[in-house]
Amino acid sequence: MRWLMLSIALTPIIWLPTSNAGDVKESKSAFESDPKGWTDLLANADLKDWKRVSIPPKSKLKEPNPWKYDATKKTLVCNGVGYHEMLLYDKDFADGVFHIEWRFEKVDGKKGYNSGVYVRNNADGSIWHQAQVGSKNVGNFFGSTLSDGKKAGVPGNKLAKVPQRGKEAGEWNVYEITCKGKNVTLWVNGAVTAEWKSCEVPSGFFGVEAEGYVIEFKNVMYKP
Repeated sequence: MRWLMLSIALTPIIWLPTSNAGDVKESKSAFESDPKGWTDLLANADLKDWKRVSIPPKSKLKEPNPWKYDATKKTLVCNGVGYHEMLLYDKDFADGVFHIEWRFEKVDGKKGYNSGVYVRNNADGSIWHQAQVGSKNVGNFFGSTLSDGKKAGVPGNKLAKVPQRGKEAGEWNVYEITCKGKNVTLWVNGAVTAEWKSCEVPSGFFGVEAEGYVIEFKNVMYKP
């Protein structure tokens, strides 16, 4: 026993590297890295390039229109209180990078802020792929997609070891969604948080969501 204890005491301790759930590969946004070659999807202040789409599909849209462009701030403003609908850019996009910045109007005592950013939706919104938008409740895709030609839910795609990157209501957040073939990734405030590798919808409409809160969007850009 004395020999065994001495042997253990003299055995060198080798420290093996361990993975840390907080270790995330930080990166600049594609827009910041190379600001050339982007299309400004908010270039027309009258929003003529955008269309309102009801949720659920083909239900009646509520009036008045909750969307407006603030020329002073150069932001798309949505007063989504009491509304649930999409605003889709009226062009079918395939592969490319979508850059968008957003923030909620902070309301004292309020919780559960909610909205979304869409890619590859169909025209009536019955097929939809949403990047979740919230206050510290962001980082994944969900929705109704196609699998072998049939409707199905978007499979789990949030990266397991990436901590929550959403900011508090009132602060600006930055999203970039990259679509390349079946691969769709979400970059949030400096790091990729979700990878969906089996998207069978090759193209569709980009958009944003009104869902109960006041939210602003700016620097809404696309690069093929």
